[in-house]
Amino acid sequence: MSSVDVGDAQLVYTEVGTGSPVVWLHGSGPGATGMSNFGGNLAAFRDYRNIVVDLPGWGRSPRPATDEPLTFHAAERVVRAMGALGIERAHLVGNSYGGGVAMRIAMQYPERVDRLVLMAPGGVLPTDAPPWPVGLERLFAYMAAEKPAREAMAEFVRLMVFDEALATEALIEERYEASLRVHPELPIPPNFGDLTPDLGLVGAPTLLVWGREDQTVPLTWAPKILAGIPHAELRVLPHCRHWVQYERAPEFNHIVREFLQGGAAAASEG
Repeated sequence: MSSVDVGDAQLVYTEVGTGSPVVWLHGSGPGATGMSNFGGNLAAFRDYRNIVVDLPGWGRSPRPATDEPLTFHAAERVVRAMGALGIERAHLVGNSYGGGVAMRIAMQYPERVDRLVLMAPGGVLPTDAPPWPVGLERLFAYMAAEKPAREAMAEFVRLMVFDEALATEALIEERYEASLRVHPELPIPPNFGDLTPDLGLVGAPTLLVWGREDQTVPLTWAPKILAGIPHAELRVLPHCRHWVQYERAPEFNHIVREFLQGGAAAASEG
């Protein structure tokens, strides 16, 4: 684990492998870190230079005080980190909130992005939200609790997977301990920002990956993103909820590798 100066804070990251760079961006759930989201996938990507980030305010990366929407703030810090690490252009893989951060980077810095992989990304809400899906309700309730209980974390983790046997005690404990690290409080629900108006600015080839039974960012939210991003395609995995990269790791790794090996985005694709 290392850190990089992004101007107003240090961004913590883990680097694994060598080759073309891939930046991995995690979700916003309690206890989320880059490695808790993606640690089990990296062995399949060792022929890439993997930069697995703890986004500002999660894991061991501090969150500077800001009134800026979280997605916008995080995207700018990730781009600064890429520059400091000598990465001019990279593939971005984002889960949930991290998917929103990846989209924001692709909108604002298209020259920095080769291909996008977005797993049930945040930042694009339907017009009738709230009410929130049950997964987001539990996420916001956990964030709002003065002293969250371990059982609340267990309930949250079980909701993230279709096969609850994957919600192991070790995983629950890891996420619970990480969630107790103190960061500045957020309003509930947090101000993540709205990416909807700028979807058409995403020029990179984009792969959307969704669990059919996702109860946090449901599949019914996918069509707006699929229609809005010019070069987007969608893969849906059955018997799977929000943590596609964890619950269906072999299929996820295969799908993503196949997509990334399509090559760097040509200028004409933007």
